[in-house]
Amino acid sequence: MISIDIKGISSFAKDDIPEKLYKESIKQLSTLREGTGNGNDFLGWLNLPDEISAQIESIKECAARLKSQADTTVVIGIGGSYLGAKALIEALSDPFHKEMTHNVVFAGHTLSEDYHASLLSFLGEKKFNIVIISKSGTTTEPAIAFRILRDHLASVVGAGNASKYIVAVTDAQRGALHNLAAHEGYQSFVIPDNVGGRYSVLTPVGLLPLALAGLDIQAFVNGMKNMAGTLRDGNDTTFNMAIVYAAARNFLYGKGYTTEILVGFEPSLMYFAEWWKQLFGESEGKEGKGIYPSSVIFTTDLHSMGQYIQQGERKLFETMISVENPRHNLVVPSAADDSDGIGFIAGKHLNEVNHKAEAGTRLAHIEGGVPVMTIKISKIDEYTLGQLMYFFELSCGISGYVLGINPFDQPGVESYKKNMFALLGKPGYEAEKERLEKLLKE
Repeated sequence: MISIDIKGISSFAKDDIPEKLYKESIKQLSTLREGTGNGNDFLGWLNLPDEISAQIESIKECAARLKSQADTTVVIGIGGSYLGAKALIEALSDPFHKEMTHNVVFAGHTLSEDYHASLLSFLGEKKFNIVIISKSGTTTEPAIAFRILRDHLASVVGAGNASKYIVAVTDAQRGALHNLAAHEGYQSFVIPDNVGGRYSVLTPVGLLPLALAGLDIQAFVNGMKNMAGTLRDGNDTTFNMAIVYAAARNFLYGKGYTTEILVGFEPSLMYFAEWWKQLFGESEGKEGKGIYPSSVIFTTDLHSMGQYIQQGERKLFETMISVENPRHNLVVPSAADDSDGIGFIAGKHLNEVNHKAEAGTRLAHIEGGVPVMTIKISKIDEYTLGQLMYFFELSCGISGYVLGINPFDQPGVESYKKNMFALLGKPGYEAEKERLEKLLKE
């Protein structure tokens, strides 16, 4: 189970979080359940933990087939189409022993020529699989990567054999990728119409890459299901940690704390923080509103960003993820020569040292003017990360509604695409191309 501690924000207000803000958060949880708020056509994620189990076996069977025919799969996607899987794989993998029975690598999340050239060099002339994830099939970054990798695959296995190495995760009935998959005979999985990308980790978008990486997807589903039952249903109280978190962050936002930093003390959580940043940034950053999501990994970043957090502009607050139990045991050794000055730490587990650094940091930042909340988790595994992800998803939906915006759309994402298309010479954008090129010359 996970828990939340908000005592670290109490000294930053004369009063506790007002009762009306808790009531508003409880009201917005009800709005989510009843589907009466803005963006209610994208609430499919809310009940996925109860519904996805029917697809688990077919996902496992697909993963087993792909692993039997190649030792590497390239997952192509951007944003929510890759961040959830990437976050979990990085969190649960050994950072130094990357050679697994099956390698999962990612593409389509960047336009870097060097990145894709390096990927092709890594793949060489060996067989590999492709999992292409796109609801439309026309998102620029994944579409380019798919063209490059599909051509390379065909050169390795032959154009007539390539289709059995490709799986499409896409729309059920329409779109360029759906049509291509039907024409070429790719095995396909569906991205539900009512689930947006940043909430899609519990669909085949996330589960197929996780199964390919050898992770326990049933445990992940069970963790999400546990948290849904705990927070979503029948817990419209201030003991609901999603209610507490949503109310607390909106309370701080109202006090002028406009940046939230997600803090991890385990390097394996770095990509989890990237997933969290997309979830909250894309959900809340609109209509001139929203808490800016940032992240750090301590103690590493205490030697860089720590200075700003301790003494910089007082408009930020922290949400720390505290992991109780590590996966390994390691003790600081003693030494006859104590010239490094750390003899007093000898014999202690590194986890104890890490936790004392965490406690010391929390106290230092609070005393320095930074409100701190702490989310405690027992360990980093599939079940617990499933709990944590559902907690954040539900909290984000509640928090967005409290803020008064639609947390399930992302209209601002299209702005850069229109400019990019015009500058690249897409037909129909001629006048805009001329305007933009003139601005670039000024």
